[in-house]
Amino acid sequence: MPEFDSEDIAAFKKALAETARSIAEDSELSVRYSADPPGITDDVIRLPFLGPRTTTADLAVARGVADSLALRRKLHDPSTHTKYLPVGETAREMYESLETARCEAVGAVRMPGSAANIDAKIAQEAKLKGYRDQTAIGEASLADALAYAIRQLATGRELPAVPKRIYELFENDLNEKASSTLESLDQALSDQIEFARFARQLISDLGYAEQLGDDPDEYSDPDDQPDGDETEDDRPDSESSESSDSDEDRQADDSMFEDSEQNDQQLVEGDPEDVTSSEELEDPDSDRPPEFLPDRHSDADPNYSVFTTEFDEETRAEELAEPTELERLRGNLDQQLEPFKGAVGRLANKLQRRLLAQQNRYWEFDQEEGLLDSGRLARVIANPTTPLSFKVEKDMKFRDTVVSLLLDNSGSMRGRPISIAAVSADILARTLERCQVKVEILGFTTRAWKGGDSRGKWVAAGRTPTPGRLNDLRHIIYKNADTPWRRSRNNLGLMMKEGLLKENIDGEALEWAHRRLAARFESRKILMVISDGAPVDDSTLSVNSSNYLEKHLRDVIAMIGRRRAVELIAIGIGHDVTTYYQRAVTIADVEQLAGAMTEQLAELFEVGLRTRETRSRESAQTTMY
Repeated sequence: MPEFDSEDIAAFKKALAETARSIAEDSELSVRYSADPPGITDDVIRLPFLGPRTTTADLAVARGVADSLALRRKLHDPSTHTKYLPVGETAREMYESLETARCEAVGAVRMPGSAANIDAKIAQEAKLKGYRDQTAIGEASLADALAYAIRQLATGRELPAVPKRIYELFENDLNEKASSTLESLDQALSDQIEFARFARQLISDLGYAEQLGDDPDEYSDPDDQPDGDETEDDRPDSESSESSDSDEDRQADDSMFEDSEQNDQQLVEGDPEDVTSSEELEDPDSDRPPEFLPDRHSDADPNYSVFTTEFDEETRAEELAEPTELERLRGNLDQQLEPFKGAVGRLANKLQRRLLAQQNRYWEFDQEEGLLDSGRLARVIANPTTPLSFKVEKDMKFRDTVVSLLLDNSGSMRGRPISIAAVSADILARTLERCQVKVEILGFTTRAWKGGDSRGKWVAAGRTPTPGRLNDLRHIIYKNADTPWRRSRNNLGLMMKEGLLKENIDGEALEWAHRRLAARFESRKILMVISDGAPVDDSTLSVNSSNYLEKHLRDVIAMIGRRRAVELIAIGIGHDVTTYYQRAVTIADVEQLAGAMTEQLAELFEVGLRTRETRSRESAQTTMY
């Protein structure tokens, strides 16, 4: 039974939205309640979905999320944040986590009423990350531990039980390596620029100095930067990559590029023989060296470009973690979802019964013996000279079918969504294997946040305009179609690996999965996509049109539809994928995923069976006449 009726929930949502606008000091701020992960996009704050089963604990978490996002809206300046952003992956995660903790800590100090709400939020996040049962440093994230430390040291407020235990795991190490830096926290907390410098020093103290990159203060004047807490141009987080193109950065890069052009000119003037070699290498339609020209990279859209594929990666799950780590991660996955696996198992058994039942439902018509075909008796009555027609039930196996499950491995899937997706795919693969259907499981993400090595190469090339896709792809093979399930079971635990889930470039991933299926020998090929949002890559979208990745996804879907070699279905988690895919379903709660996957596949097999029976009957009728 729900704890609150619909009127109570509606009143709560209205009050929470007004509170968020008040904290953010932005009366135009829009507040939405969605199954999408919480966050800020443009002038919209997304808060957790509150439905008929909402509990008191859910309301507390919603308050905490609203306070946290509103505080970030008020206190965070994206351009300042990007200026000091480290280049290395681990250092970047720590830096991002520390800035979130700063905003929440400042809010808790200035508005004590928000402190308890934020406690509920970080307690829930720790639970979703599986920290409840973790007792060793290697099992927890250093970035999260640093955020917990900042909250406790800045507010003097005791952390909730689970975050407190994670902080205590790292406390001695933090005090040993960074005690002097932590002592300056109070002076840095309220000024974002000072805090960014504080964060970089803290990251250096902990042994990640090589991931910080160049010191931004060495080539720019700090007085020219925004004041941090008070900013008029508070752009959305999704545009933080674009803001990295600050005036100082552009001047530095332009200067470097101009020096290169001057050196080329000197070379041409100094040696006539070198003029020929330069002309041979130069593209007549561009001032850029040919190695920096965008690649043509899509069968669906010849205009879709990729700046470089040098850093892209197609890899097996076994290559991203040691066997012992995969086994441990798989154990964590099973432990988190033990209560959920029973329900998924029942759905899998139901799917198996439906598929096995269909194996005896295929009929061959117009036979000389067998069961009398009652559907043709009317013709016999109308014309007694017409011979009787019989039908024979055939044993229809699914050995000539392959199913590919393509899972969104983006950062927004972190926590319970990716856990349930992994277990659902695992049990579904096992079920289909029993029915003689081959299954492969694929995942897609990027190797880095905000562009990685691809963006670095683009910057070094002089920031060429509209470079196309500008991040390093990572396509993961969790289970090959020809590999038995038992050999791939542990691979799905990789989805629980800290730092794996990043950006999502759906179009190229879908085209990759389609190519793999199209090369298979099976006569029937099914591709199921699981996603929780539209394609998003900050680095790419900051320097191309805003719909660049979305348009490519639509083009790939259209191409698959035209070729008709693969049957495509999609499931959206809190995101309406029916705007992209012709055959799709959207679920509001990730716990509905297993049911949606089994139902969609069962219907697809049944539709295929009916189509085959219809064709057989039509063929028999044609033969008869």
